[in-house]
Amino acid sequence: MDARLTAFLDRAEAVLARLEPLLPVPRPALDWSSTLAARWRHDGRSGYLQPLEVSLDIRLADLLGVDRQREQLGRNTRQFLDGLPANHALLWGARGTGKSSLVRALLAEHAAAGLRLIEIERDHLADLPRVVEQLKGQSQRFVLFCDDLSFEAGEGDYRVLKSVLDGSLEQAPENLLLYATSNRRHLVPENQSDNDHWQQVDGELHPSEAVEDKIALSDRFGLWLSFYPFSQGHYLDVVCHWVAEIASQAGLAWARDEELEKNAVRWATARGNRNGRCAYQFARYWVGLKLLETHP
Repeated sequence: MDARLTAFLDRAEAVLARLEPLLPVPRPALDWSSTLAARWRHDGRSGYLQPLEVSLDIRLADLLGVDRQREQLGRNTRQFLDGLPANHALLWGARGTGKSSLVRALLAEHAAAGLRLIEIERDHLADLPRVVEQLKGQSQRFVLFCDDLSFEAGEGDYRVLKSVLDGSLEQAPENLLLYATSNRRHLVPENQSDNDHWQQVDGELHPSEAVEDKIALSDRFGLWLSFYPFSQGHYLDVVCHWVAEIASQAGLAWARDEELEKNAVRWATARGNRNGRCAYQFARYWVGLKLLETHP
C-alpha cells in the first residue's frame, strides 16, 4: 500500500512539473493609487496589466495649433472625471500631428484627479472584457488607449472587433472610456469596388452594404476629432516652441532667425513631412548641434 501511494505521488509530481510551465503566473493586483499607467499584456488565454513608468513632462500647452481638438477632448475628459456622461473618442488624421501626445498630456494634466491610462494594442482588443472586469470597483477613472487603430485591406478582424466593442463598451463600468487614434477616419480602407453593386429602388440609392459595414466600426465612438497636416507657418511655430524648451533646459541662448527657419524647412523637406514629431526631432538636432559648437 505504501509503495503504491509513493508511486502515485511520484507520478502526480511529475505531471504537475510538466503542467506548471503552462499555467499563468500569479500577478499581484496593481496599486492604482501609485500606478498612473499600465499596458495590457496578452498571456496565453488570459492576460494581465503591466505597470508602466511614465513621464508627465508633456503639457497641454506644448500642443500648438490644435486648440479646438484640445478643448473638445479636454472637456470630454473633465466630464468623465466629474462622473458626468462622456463619449468614447476617435482621434484621426495625419501622422505626427499630436493625437497620441494629446492623450498623454491629458494624463499629466489630470493624474492628480484620479485619471489613469491603460494602453492596449489593436490585436489584443478581443481581451477587452477581461480588462473591463479588472477595473470594476476601482475608484480611479480609466482611459483605455489604443494607438494606431486601423485595418488593412483584406483583414476581417474589424468585424470581430466591432462585436467586441458593442458588447464590452455597452457593459463597461462608468469609470472606463476608450480613446483611440488612427490615420483613417473610418479605420478601414474604403475601395471603389465597394460601390460597384449599388442599386436604385423607387429613386432611392442603396450603396453596397460593405460600405456601411466598414463605417459602422467608427460609429462606436461618440466623439470624432480630426487632425490635419501642418502649414509651414504652423510647423515653424512648433519648431521654435521646442527649441525654446530644449535650449532653456540646456542653458543655451538662441534667437528665431532666417537661418533657423531655413534649416527647419530643409529638415522637413528631406523627410517629406511637416508635423509635430518632425519639429521636435529638428529642435533636438539643432540645439545639440549648437551645444556641440560651443565645446572646445
